[in-house]
Amino acid sequence: MIERKFIQKNFDKMELEQYLEKKLERAGFDKLEIIKTPMVTRIVLYVAKPGLAIGKSGSTIKTLTEVISQKHKIDNPQIEIQEINDQRLNAKIQAKKMAQMIERGFSWRSVAYRLIKDAMNAGAQGIELVVKGKLSGKGGRKRKQRIALGYMKKIGHQAKMVDFAKEAAYPKAGAIGIRLRIIHPRVVFPDKIDAEKVIKEMKQTKQEMKEQLEKELPLDKEEKIEAKKLEEKTEIPKEVKEKIIQTVEKKIEEKKEEKKTTETKTEKEKTEKKEDKKEVKKENEEKQENKKEIEEKKEDKNKKN
Repeated sequence: MIERKFIQKNFDKMELEQYLEKKLERAGFDKLEIIKTPMVTRIVLYVAKPGLAIGKSGSTIKTLTEVISQKHKIDNPQIEIQEINDQRLNAKIQAKKMAQMIERGFSWRSVAYRLIKDAMNAGAQGIELVVKGKLSGKGGRKRKQRIALGYMKKIGHQAKMVDFAKEAAYPKAGAIGIRLRIIHPRVVFPDKIDAEKVIKEMKQTKQEMKEQLEKELPLDKEEKIEAKKLEEKTEIPKEVKEKIIQTVEKKIEEKKEEKKTTETKTEKEKTEKKEDKKEVKKENEEKQENKKEIEEKKEDKNKKN
């Protein structure tokens, strides 16, 4: 079965990742990429500290290539090491760092708030940290604490665009689980794309292309007519059109709802004002009646006297 081969490949990759995590723990190993070519299989390792991963005159790389070729049965492995640009925005490295700090004896609260502050200063759109376990020390019950800042996606296909990592710390009091989610600054979600801006940009690019062509190649009347026909034929792709239509429809619905809410508010205010006026009139009439009764009583008393 072909499916078994794919499953076996994924298992082999997981085993390789586990081996590299143990070996390159000090170097801050994040992930690997396997790229197969006809001559060589390239293995790209993303590391926080490339100096420790390479070793003295490439000693660690040589040992890794030997182990990978013999144990994991990869033909002609060629290891490449790439440095992670900003460690503060890497969920896996930050979660590991937090676990190590907690195991050393630092308070989880100070480490958590420092981590969140560093990530937001690095330009993260949003961050969520969930810490669960024996947080209150010896004798205390296990509990859960959630700290979040900015924008976050948790459900659907868009959740795959969020950098997620899990880690566990084992201090003396008891185990503490760490879950970290970070949205990188360059990530753009589909619901945040402005359709009107996209259409404007497309029109501008079309106009710029037209102007460049006219400058480079001056057209005759017949050629200009043909160019116009081609422009009319060229349309925006269906996927883009559908997205634009959906966004426009949503905006129209939102505007309609806003109008309805404003109308209902104004109607309520008008009815309330009318009711207030009626109440005020009634109060004034009652006051006048009371005054008349008092005056009549006074007149009766004077007559009797």
